[in-house]
Amino acid sequence: MALAFVLINTEIGAEEDVVATLKNIEEVKEAYLAYGVYDIVAKIEAPDMETIKRVISEKIRALKAIKTTTTMIAQLP
Repeated sequence: MALAFVLINTEIGAEEDVVATLKNIEEVKEAYLAYGVYDIVAKIEAPDMETIKRVISEKIRALKAIKTTTTMIAQLP
C-alpha cells in the first residue's frame, strides 16, 4: 500500500468546490480545508506508487482550479 499527502493551493474562492471534487476520487481517502500556506490537504492511498503518481497528475493536478501541489510520500508503519 502506498500513501501520500498532497498539499494544494487553489484559485481564490474555489477551495470548497475542490474539496468536494477530491472526495469523489476513489484514492482520496480524506480531504480538508486548511488555513495557512496551503488551502487543502488530501490523503491518498493506492496499491502502489505508480498509481499515486497517476492519481496526482491525471486526477488532481488536472482540475482547473488547482494552482499548485506539493506531495509528501509517507511510509506506512
